[in-house]
Amino acid sequence: MRRRGAVQRKVPCLFVTEVKDEPSAKRERQPFKVLATEAITGKALEADIYNAIPTEKVDGTCCYVTTYKGQPYLWARMDRKPNKQAEKRFKRFLYSLEDCKEFVWNVEEDFKPVPDTWIPAKDIEFCNGNPLPDENGHMPGWVPVEKNSKQYCWHSSVVNYEAEIALVLKHHADPGLLEISPVPLSEILEQTLELIGTNINANPYGLGSKKQPVHLLVPHGAFEIKNPPTLKQTDIVSWFEGCNEGKVEGIVWHCRDGCLIKLHRHHLGLRWPLAETYLNSQPVVISFNRTKYDCDFEPKSLFHRFSNLDGQRFDRLKDIKFDA
Repeated sequence: MRRRGAVQRKVPCLFVTEVKDEPSAKRERQPFKVLATEAITGKALEADIYNAIPTEKVDGTCCYVTTYKGQPYLWARMDRKPNKQAEKRFKRFLYSLEDCKEFVWNVEEDFKPVPDTWIPAKDIEFCNGNPLPDENGHMPGWVPVEKNSKQYCWHSSVVNYEAEIALVLKHHADPGLLEISPVPLSEILEQTLELIGTNINANPYGLGSKKQPVHLLVPHGAFEIKNPPTLKQTDIVSWFEGCNEGKVEGIVWHCRDGCLIKLHRHHLGLRWPLAETYLNSQPVVISFNRTKYDCDFEPKSLFHRFSNLDGQRFDRLKDIKFDA
C-alpha cells in the first residue's frame, strides 16, 4: 500500500451553493456558475464556524512538504483522474441525476497511470488496498518535486535541497510588513502551502516578469484577516467590495476541529483577479543572509538573486526587481 500525504479534501463552501445556467457566456469554459445562497452549510455550523479563524485565500497552486529520499521535500499536487472512457461513463451517470455514491469504479482499469512516487492524500478512502476517488471522480494526491524538474520547474525554483530551505512569503515581526526569507524545510514539514508567482494562475499578484520570473511559497493560514466581516452574505459582499483588506481571492476559515471552510469571490458573483490586491498593498522586506548557508547558490537561481537583495525593502511585491 502506498503511503499517504497531507489531507487535501475538497474544502466546503461557507454557504449552500446552487448552479445557475449562463447560456450567454459563450467564451466561458462552462455554461453555468456556482453561486452562494444566503444559507450557511451544515458542515460549517458543525465545525463551529462562528469561532473559526478567517484567513486570506491565496491564489496559487497547492503544495506539500514531507519526506522523500530521507529528507524534507516539496511535493506538487497531482490528482489521479479517470481515463476518457471511464470519464464518459461517470458524466453520463451524473447527468442522469442519480446518487453519485452509487457509481461503481474499477480502480485498477478506470484511471490514468501516475508516477510510482505518487501518494494519495491522507483522507482518501481505501477499498481492498486501492484508493477510491472523491465525489468528482478524482483521487487527490502528491508527487515529489525533483531538482531541475521540467514539469515542475516553478516548484523546484523555490526549494534548494542541498541547503534544505524554501523561499517563503510570510508576515514580518513588524505589523503591516511582509517578509521573503529562506525557511528550513524541516520547519514546514507536513504542512501545505500555496505556490504563487509569475507563471501560476495568470499571476494575479504581478510577481516578476517573463525574463525574471519570481515564485514564492505561502503557508496555508499565514495571513489572518484582522477585521473580518460577519457571516452574513451582505456584510461579506460589502467587505469584499468596500475595504482594502477585502481585495483578496476569498476567505478560508480554520476551525478548531481542523476543518476548513472557504468562500471565493466567484461564489458571490464578484470579479477576480483584481487590478490591485491587498497582498500587493503591503511593503515587503527581503531577509536572506547568505553566509548562514554552507553551499553556493546557482547564479541564476532565485536563492542567489534574493540573497543579493538582503535587507532591501520594497513598497509592494510587484516592485521587486533583480539587477540585470
